[in-house]
Amino acid sequence: MNSNTDDPAATETDDPGVHHVVHPVAAVPDRLFEDEGAERRWQQRFSATRLSLADPARDVPARAVYLSNENGRYELYYWDIATDSRTVATDRPDGTAHGTLSADGADLLWFEDNDGDEFGRWQRQPFGSGPGSATASMPSVEPGYPAGLEAGRNVVIAGFADDDGTRIHLSVAGADPTVVYRNTNDGSVDGLSYDETIWLLAHSEHGDSRYPALRAISVADGRVLGELDDTPGKGLGAIGFAPIPGDTRVLVGHERQGRDQLLIWDITTGGVTELDIDLPGDISGDFYPDARSLLILHTSAGRTSMHRYDLATGELTDLPAATGVISGAVVRPDGAIWYRWSSSSAPGQLRVLATDGTDCTLLLPPGGAAPGSEPVTEVWVPGAGGRIHAFLARPAGWGPPAGAEHSNTALPTVFFVHGGPAAADEDAYDATRAAWLDAGFAVVNVNYRGSTGYGSAWRDALTQRVGHTELADIAAVHDHLVGAGVVDPGRSVLAGYSWGGFLTLLGVGTQPSRWAVGIGGVPVADYLQAYEDEMEPLRAYDRALFGGSPEEVPLAYADSSPLTYVDHVVAPVLILAGENDPRCPIRQIDTYLDALAARGATYAQYRYDAGHGSMVVQERIRQVACEILYARTALGLPALVS
Repeated sequence: MNSNTDDPAATETDDPGVHHVVHPVAAVPDRLFEDEGAERRWQQRFSATRLSLADPARDVPARAVYLSNENGRYELYYWDIATDSRTVATDRPDGTAHGTLSADGADLLWFEDNDGDEFGRWQRQPFGSGPGSATASMPSVEPGYPAGLEAGRNVVIAGFADDDGTRIHLSVAGADPTVVYRNTNDGSVDGLSYDETIWLLAHSEHGDSRYPALRAISVADGRVLGELDDTPGKGLGAIGFAPIPGDTRVLVGHERQGRDQLLIWDITTGGVTELDIDLPGDISGDFYPDARSLLILHTSAGRTSMHRYDLATGELTDLPAATGVISGAVVRPDGAIWYRWSSSSAPGQLRVLATDGTDCTLLLPPGGAAPGSEPVTEVWVPGAGGRIHAFLARPAGWGPPAGAEHSNTALPTVFFVHGGPAAADEDAYDATRAAWLDAGFAVVNVNYRGSTGYGSAWRDALTQRVGHTELADIAAVHDHLVGAGVVDPGRSVLAGYSWGGFLTLLGVGTQPSRWAVGIGGVPVADYLQAYEDEMEPLRAYDRALFGGSPEEVPLAYADSSPLTYVDHVVAPVLILAGENDPRCPIRQIDTYLDALAARGATYAQYRYDAGHGSMVVQERIRQVACEILYARTALGLPALVS
């Protein structure tokens, strides 16, 4: 084992140019498992090639771009569908996540930041050209955080956020871009009509970035052609224009009835038609190529179904798909549907559903698929705000068969909390969950108040008391599973990344007797200091969440800040942090670590040279190995490697 943990006591340095406390560094094992097969299997779940759903050029569907980790980090790849040629487009030390093809398929536009800081410019390179061939798409435009991009044949419109708010730049026929929108509030580019005469702005000029409004604007002269605004308390999101030149209908996601549904907004007439789609959960979708039907993705209780909706008749047709999660789907010109599917037990697959109902593999990942894992069991628990939905997974061979909740074998358990908070855990493949299962832990994922997929009221309920509301739901599920004999209360780990990391640090401080270990990845640790340093779109979100800035509502921020409760922490704590993270910046994490050190707490840190997560496969493997070793050691569990 290669341990890089020094003396656990924090020490100080006299160098005035660096942070004055040297914190203990967590160990990273050379391997997690003695057994070669087990070691190979858990790492392959991360290192096996993953393919995102291909994103075709708007007007040239035979050209597409997709994201893959084939070279050991996530990069963009071209796919020439006619020749079935797939080649790498980008190659950067920290990976590349954001890119799209121009409407004519001639160019790839991708976002270049610095070491994961998310601040930069859009680059452009010819389709098929290799790494190093890109040039700046808008060289005269100042860098910023990306806030939407539409790349047509003749029009490019790009949004940026910075400390001054939002600015949007428009370039027509390759001319120097001009600023067509500037506002101190959060906003973004949200669409471009197929004839490239209208662009859509999503904005929060009303002051609450959680609930965007929409504005249709003329490309030619900047005239406002239409407004759609459901505020206060309800947001809108443009999904796409009808894919026909001259058609000004826009498919829009709304929440007028308290859950995600669809409407059609005709910008020419101003008419709005809410679609009555008889499905109980959240609904998203997109146009078929003829714009007469919609492809519908329906999410309910962490699983997805797929349907076709006829706009003229209102007929809803079920489309076959296995139980699990469809993370994306697109209708091809011939009516076939490409989609990406996975489940908790089966890794992601790119599949194609033909018009005759035949369903088969679209693309096989080079080197073969990742190993499978264990299925999840649904758990529903009464809570203060209503029934709480959670997923439970147990290691292979432990307890009763899958589907049975009660057990006489209480397991060490990690409550792995999702980020967002406007997100949800689903019955989808998760290499991290699988690694914890292999290491002998049960894993529980709780869709606490604040999660999506359970209606607007559930999503927004966290504002009652930010952080504490979510933790009350997690505690209710924990109590239920302890009572059921599934979870060992003395060996319960709270863990998560981003918002999940924030909840972890808040949880070990406000529920100290409940958690035996806390593992917080890229967390908010000192909310007031985080607000000072984070990117402006996050500040806008925080102002909306808390009802103002720290200067306006300081007690609310302090009440939700993990630093406020640091003196109550008794569990060993591991914090993982990116040096260049613009969302949960490093300074506020140092402040929290200093507070742990000052009171002689048991803790360790793991730092990496990237931002809010890493797109390098081996780096992610190191982080997971570090987390599992730390938890097992802190719980006094026997070593998995002799």
